[in-house]
Amino acid sequence: MSAPNSPYGPPNPQYRIPQPSPEPPLAPARPRVDAGRLWAGGVMTALVAALTAVVALLLVRGVLGIPVFAPEGDGAMGNATTGALAGGAALAALAATGLLHLLVAATPRPERFLAWIVALVTAVLVLLPFTTDLSLEASIGTAVVYLLIGTAIGTLLSSVARSAVRGD
Repeated sequence: MSAPNSPYGPPNPQYRIPQPSPEPPLAPARPRVDAGRLWAGGVMTALVAALTAVVALLLVRGVLGIPVFAPEGDGAMGNATTGALAGGAALAALAATGLLHLLVAATPRPERFLAWIVALVTAVLVLLPFTTDLSLEASIGTAVVYLLIGTAIGTLLSSVARSAVRGD
């Protein structure tokens, strides 16, 4: 069947121009977060961060003999500062989990934003001991403890984000 008054002959169905759809295109799906999985991962990250603090203190104080976070006479496990540092590491991991939950709800690529924020906070904490009048040895030991804690929180929460966020 030839198009009436067409000098080019019948239209080729292979080159048909699609007609516009009467429905508007669907908006891209927002990422969905499995809050239970996210917070379970956050709690486990908090546990690992606390244990990382204890192990790092054992390494720095006990193995290397650098008196960080406690006076020299307190030994490898130190005093109450060991528990305070472990608790602080756990709280930092829970705060980072809350931040991750907020980032998933409000930003594109939440894992990248979280990675940058954790890395920058860790960098601040690593550099902070060098701005005090601690000995160089104690500053390095303190920086290593903070670096290990920050690395544990950052790597674990990035894995938690990948498993708890769908449709990203």
